[in-house]
Amino acid sequence: MRLPLAGVRVVEFSHMVMGPTCGLVLADLGAEVIKVEPPGGDRTRSLTANGAGFFAALSRNKKSVVADVDHPEGRARVLKLIETADVVIENFRPGALAEKGLGFDVLRARNPRLICLSLKGFLPGPYEGRTALDEVVQMMAGLAYMTGPPGRPLRAGAPVNDMMGGLFGALAVLAALRQRDATGEGQVVQAGLFETCAFLVSTTMLQQRITGHDPEPMPAGRRSWGVYDIFTSADGVQIFVGVVTERQWAIFTRALQAPELADPDFATNNQRSAARERLIPLVQQILGRLPAAEIEALCDRAGLPFARINRPWDLFEDPHLLASGGLLDLELPDGRRAPVPALPILFDGQRLPLRLQPPALGEHNALLPPANDA
Repeated sequence: MRLPLAGVRVVEFSHMVMGPTCGLVLADLGAEVIKVEPPGGDRTRSLTANGAGFFAALSRNKKSVVADVDHPEGRARVLKLIETADVVIENFRPGALAEKGLGFDVLRARNPRLICLSLKGFLPGPYEGRTALDEVVQMMAGLAYMTGPPGRPLRAGAPVNDMMGGLFGALAVLAALRQRDATGEGQVVQAGLFETCAFLVSTTMLQQRITGHDPEPMPAGRRSWGVYDIFTSADGVQIFVGVVTERQWAIFTRALQAPELADPDFATNNQRSAARERLIPLVQQILGRLPAAEIEALCDRAGLPFARINRPWDLFEDPHLLASGGLLDLELPDGRRAPVPALPILFDGQRLPLRLQPPALGEHNALLPPANDA
């Protein structure tokens, strides 16, 4: 399998999640991604608590070089490396690379075909100088408002904007590479964390404008579907079940053989949605008599959407991911192995492979040209 970006060289200046996610996508697609780390390494290598998985999760298929770009020799070696690159990506504060003599104007003057991606908290505008975090933009764009119960805004349980922002950055790079095929020229492209979150809530924005009513936060909001909720089985397992079409409702009621669901007030989806306060407790009473495995089998046979309420680490043993090649065998810094999800795409039925384990600090320093060649 020849990977789509084979032959493309990317130099990555990044930390935390947004930049490394972008580099990961390009690396998985086959690019040679060379991560430039400062002496001592990217600080995400040593994060603890909820940052402990950042480096391992986002560094496969990459190479690591160490260079002190504050020192003329280190900067010269990196500049020489960039002359051989197709893409440079960075996600540091505005102006940080320019202060070190690595501004995009300098880089493109040395390599006019270079595509430079800047991943920032905000695209140019009144906010562009502000410091952003995933939490910050979730609060600003209303995602936290829609996620938590009324009066209790809550960030999503994953760095959704950092990772989506990295994906949009990778998309911009791919488009710029395609455009370079036609023009022969590189360009500067950007992606913004705040703008990513604004995109994620765009359907809710238009819901408010179309209906004229302010949508309630998701935990309190009125669902568009009658049965679209979490239920507890007889053996105490929580299961989400959705019934979103009239055909599914007919299948659902037939499978449950519950005469009480034949109430005329439940005849159409809009009626069921309006009657949720009565319908949901009734469905809970019916499903609560059944063990989880029986509910799952019933929904599976009927073609209804359902899911146990799992925890992320349950995915290590997920039978579908294990059988379909959806987990890659990653080596952790301490030598232990751990499965990690592959990119959720296929090329001619094949998953993108794990070619390189997360690199040791400076493992590929031989890629840095000598300073006297710069």
